[in-house]
Amino acid sequence: MIQAMTTSPLFGIVLCIATFLLGRWVQIKTRSPLANPLLISTALCIAVLCLFQIPYEDFSKGGDIINMMLGPVTAVLALSIYNQYAVLKQYFLPVLLGCTAGSLTSIFSVLGLCHLFGVDDAVTAAMMPKSCTTPIAVSIAESHGGLAAIAAACVMIAGLTGSLCAPLFARWFRIQDPVAQGLATGACSHALGTIKAREMGELQGAMSSIAIGVCGLISVVITIFL
Repeated sequence: MIQAMTTSPLFGIVLCIATFLLGRWVQIKTRSPLANPLLISTALCIAVLCLFQIPYEDFSKGGDIINMMLGPVTAVLALSIYNQYAVLKQYFLPVLLGCTAGSLTSIFSVLGLCHLFGVDDAVTAAMMPKSCTTPIAVSIAESHGGLAAIAAACVMIAGLTGSLCAPLFARWFRIQDPVAQGLATGACSHALGTIKAREMGELQGAMSSIAIGVCGLISVVITIFL
């Protein structure tokens, strides 16, 4: 009976949704930046698979269905940019230059460090789009022979780092312009960082939302030539 349940694609889908909702509940109750729903969901999924000795292949039957939605989710990013059209029009040049600088720095810093430490090509390709949102990062990684699981993990780490450290870095480097704060946060730590940017201010949140889509597009163009 249990084996029949775990081998069903519905198992992976329900487990992902249930653990994420639980993580969201913990975040609301604790109000801690460390209580990230994505991090909690990942840890709980791993714990369930290990505790009940469920093969990853069984879990991935449902996970693969969720992965199929990454493409449509990527297209939805255009809506975020459209909703911030007035802000984008007002700050078009800073957005374009800031996102370009952020994307170039993120990609080539990874390539440089991976080359320096002799990292495998597949891992390098997976780490390269770490500052993009997950759908775009996974697509870029797979198109260059990278591992999707590592790409998703790197995206999560980058997002959590930005979510925790964005206000601190702004103070350290004396960045007081809300446009610069928002663009830097969105360019480096995508959606998770945008949540923190919205806490910093309305303009910061808007600029960070724009940076997610713009940096994703720029990163795709850059990696075409790599």
